[in-house]
Amino acid sequence: MKKFTILLVIVLMLALSITAFAKRVQIKLWFHSGRGSERAVIEDQVKRFNAMQDEIEIIAIQLPEGSYNDQVNAAALANGLPDILDLDGPYVSNYAWAGYLYPLDEFISPELKKDFLPSIISQGLYSGSIYALGTFDSGLAIWGNREYLEKIDARIPKSVDDAWTFEEFMDILRKLKELPEIKYPLDMKINYGVGEWYTYGFSPIFQAFGADLIDRSDYMSADGILNGPEALAAAAWFQALFAQGFVNSNPPGDNEFIEGKAALSWVGHWVYNQYKTALGDKLVLIPMPKFFKQATGMGSWAWSITTNSKHPEAAWKFLEFILRPEEILKMTNANGAVPSRKSAIALSPLYGEGGPLNIFVQQLETIAVPRPVTPAYPTITAAFAKAIDNIINGSDIREELNRATKEINEDIEYNEGYPVY
Repeated sequence: MKKFTILLVIVLMLALSITAFAKRVQIKLWFHSGRGSERAVIEDQVKRFNAMQDEIEIIAIQLPEGSYNDQVNAAALANGLPDILDLDGPYVSNYAWAGYLYPLDEFISPELKKDFLPSIISQGLYSGSIYALGTFDSGLAIWGNREYLEKIDARIPKSVDDAWTFEEFMDILRKLKELPEIKYPLDMKINYGVGEWYTYGFSPIFQAFGADLIDRSDYMSADGILNGPEALAAAAWFQALFAQGFVNSNPPGDNEFIEGKAALSWVGHWVYNQYKTALGDKLVLIPMPKFFKQATGMGSWAWSITTNSKHPEAAWKFLEFILRPEEILKMTNANGAVPSRKSAIALSPLYGEGGPLNIFVQQLETIAVPRPVTPAYPTITAAFAKAIDNIINGSDIREELNRATKEINEDIEYNEGYPVY
């Protein structure tokens, strides 16, 4: 009996040992190498998630942002995508159409879905299913230097409804240009260079003039939309900003606004920490002006599960963790972005009601326009950004918009309208 008891103890110890050292499910995650503060939060979240449970191990791999989409496409063609993929919101529809992404609907409760900002659901939606969810959305507005605005007695808007009119905005630019400290009153981050910033930052101008990047009724053509009279008017106004010296077409760096050489800065949420440190109480956030209508950008990086994953349920457990309100705030406190869930916004001293960045929330709820939700988006953004760059540098606006329209239409025709399979 004693020998049997000893044998039983040994068997139980072996069983416990095998259980303790059972292999955890490994989930590979790719994310873009964005700003240092964002990377630090993701790395910390991965570390804490791995430590808090013993079933799943997240293996995070950082890829350069500049070539991120190219690397993702190359991996997809080679059947080498990870389980979890970080991707820029406007590319969701293209990746979903290509069959790279796993629909998340089975994991998302009605209560969870309702708690997300409408813009987050919109950017992750393709053909009736949700394929991506972000921990934050973006904000695009105008940052102002209160000191300069007060010198010209400019009114500082307090809400989206209170925004500057087109005439008021132009009058303010003219008066700011006359100040001896100011050479170019408006900074538009042209130093960012040709790329997604040109579409994100400047397509709302076209939409505010009544134009767009494509006909959104069926996403089959840009003709008459990107090269119609409203688009030509938007492009002419935009080009005149540079020709008349309101915006520097070749800024020496990224510091025009924080060094006091520009009074206004047309850019997103991501500069908040830098601008606040430099200007302190002189920094004000101003909603997008009322042109023929108001429009602003939206959408940012989001998380998805790929169809390459053999363990989508395990992958979702990590996404569920980083989508908790308290985890969302860890990220948005680091990068200044808009929290993606209403429950997180309510907890945020920056974005909650009365907070200094609440205008971004107001805009997302009222005037934000998503970049076109279509598999053709990579071609649309490349064609538009190229046209914008040439327009900035003085090219004929009609020729540039016609060329961009032609490129977009040819891509859609070549892909037979991007049918849903």
